[in-house]
Amino acid sequence: MKISPVMREYLGEIYRLERSAAGVTTSALAERLEVSPSAAARMLRRLDEAGLLTHLPYQDVKLSPQGEREALRSIRRHRLLEAFLVKVMGFGWDEVHEQAHPLELAISGEFEDRMDAVAGYPTHCPHGDPIPTKDGRMAEMNDQPLLDAPVGSQVVIRRVKTHDGEKLRYLAQLGLVPGAPIQLVNRSPFNGPLRLKIGRQEHVIGAELAQALRVEVTP
Repeated sequence: MKISPVMREYLGEIYRLERSAAGVTTSALAERLEVSPSAAARMLRRLDEAGLLTHLPYQDVKLSPQGEREALRSIRRHRLLEAFLVKVMGFGWDEVHEQAHPLELAISGEFEDRMDAVAGYPTHCPHGDPIPTKDGRMAEMNDQPLLDAPVGSQVVIRRVKTHDGEKLRYLAQLGLVPGAPIQLVNRSPFNGPLRLKIGRQEHVIGAELAQALRVEVTP
């Protein structure tokens, strides 16, 4: 059975949801892809019939090995597009998620390879997520939520987990981007704000914004 770009898009989103705390449900998948639950259910049945996943009523979805390979192809293409749009086309990191989405459904494998080369074979998207290799391998990430880091620790931002353009622009203004070294100076209790030191400057951010930041503690 030929796997369409839309099928591959669903598989990519299922792969992401499998690794989230919520797990894969029809309603969660529909929300992520901005489709109706009935449309998501129909596609899940189609993917199940194609042997790309297993889906039992009232249970989570699980990708098959072939389904996971196709999911990683989808994720690779999307993240490559984001890197290409920033590195080559000059888009801001707050713009590329929306720009990449329709393009990933339209470009060919040859275009993807040329885009990869022109962008300098990037290993991570602008938000810090690893780009799967062409043979379907995803690099392991040893980061943790900033909210879980010990107070006083020195950390490096590895990933920024939001597509909200306003939040991304604000984080960039503060210097809170992948690769930035920061110190967690203080964290108020009861989901209160965090005080961060970035170079010589200190900034206070709310817990909601901090949830988007994943960091690696440095020695």
